[in-house]
Amino acid sequence: MKFYSTNNKALRTDFKNAVFHSLPADKGLYMPEEIPKLDPLFIKNITQYSLQDIALEIAKLYVGEDIPEAALKDIVADAINFDAPIHFLDSETGVLELFHGPSFAFKDFGARFMSRIMGYFSKADDQLLDVLVATSGDTGGAVALGFLDVPGTRVTILYPKGKVSKVQEQQLTTNGKNIRAIEIDGTFDDCQALVKQAFNDSEVNQQLRLTSANSINISRLIPQTFYYFWAYAQLRLQGIKEVVFTVPSGNYGNIGAGLLAYKMGLPVKNFVAATNANDTVPRFLNSGKYEPKPSVQTLANAMDVGNPSNWVRIQDLFDHDLSALQHLIRTYTYNDEETLKGVQEIYDKYAYVACPHTAIAYLAAKAHRGEYPGTYASVLLSTAHPCKFPDAIPADVFQHVQLPVGAEHFDSKEKQAISMSANYDTFKQYLMSNK
Repeated sequence: MKFYSTNNKALRTDFKNAVFHSLPADKGLYMPEEIPKLDPLFIKNITQYSLQDIALEIAKLYVGEDIPEAALKDIVADAINFDAPIHFLDSETGVLELFHGPSFAFKDFGARFMSRIMGYFSKADDQLLDVLVATSGDTGGAVALGFLDVPGTRVTILYPKGKVSKVQEQQLTTNGKNIRAIEIDGTFDDCQALVKQAFNDSEVNQQLRLTSANSINISRLIPQTFYYFWAYAQLRLQGIKEVVFTVPSGNYGNIGAGLLAYKMGLPVKNFVAATNANDTVPRFLNSGKYEPKPSVQTLANAMDVGNPSNWVRIQDLFDHDLSALQHLIRTYTYNDEETLKGVQEIYDKYAYVACPHTAIAYLAAKAHRGEYPGTYASVLLSTAHPCKFPDAIPADVFQHVQLPVGAEHFDSKEKQAISMSANYDTFKQYLMSNK
């Protein structure tokens, strides 16, 4: 399959090039030249398949011409070696738990699949692959663990100083080896801008073989469709056929993957984009004017994005048809005070501890059902384990968090990070002098 730029559909390239050159030369984002459809019979019989079976079937549609099926099967088995179960709060509300991977966040799906894809393509290459990534929280840890000790790769992670949780910071700054962390005095948008500038700098690209691990990379988006189909399979086993997915939304890669799955044939009634104070997309869907603004720090820090990169992909998926987007996507926005009340309410009603992002999704799903009652299942995506947010969850609730295996070792590791201003010349000098 070929991939085109959202800025120029005549600009086509193959999957390997789209993976390694995350941003097209015209600064758009790569999209598949056609949205492949899953066989309707496969979807009808989806309860017969495992998560890995579903993942392989989807992956073949996008990369089958570039990677032999046997090798792709091994990649999927190695990358997606953990579950994504639905925890039902009640008969009509389920939480899709996407935090059972090694970094305890949904980013594990994309980061692990991407790292193994890159590892496969890089086997015959001698030049070091430099992976640049900006993170607002969970991406950094997932990418760090996904690429740790992968031969021929080096990862540089940029994160905003003081704007990620302690656990998130430990995950991305304590690995050493081929993982480097840079603490930027600024916002996530500043970090993302530095990464994009590096990709568009011809001098840097002549010296370094750069690629991105952010959700701008198409190999991050594809594996995120896996768990939407897997969720549908679990619902079908419960006799549920109609679903509304509520997605905590920051950079809009997660809901973008859900919308891609919808275009591939996944039966979905609606999507709900649940947001915090960073409400650029909700304002656009209400007014028709896209007006990004500087990001605002909140308790749900992974959603603190003022100018979401993946929104251009979503608009491209729907041919910039605002009415189609308004029909399919509903939005609800919550502040920190409401988020904390959501965390408390979920625990009081269901004895379930949720991270701030999941709490926002819960509030949005509740509001949506109140506005649009029906017999559908509300499935909210839980994007991270609550253990990663000790300072954003009320103490009387956080005391009930059960640490997953591996989380207890964070405090014993030493932070390794370089502090830097949000100045591109400084960042460029670092890259060029640390080749």
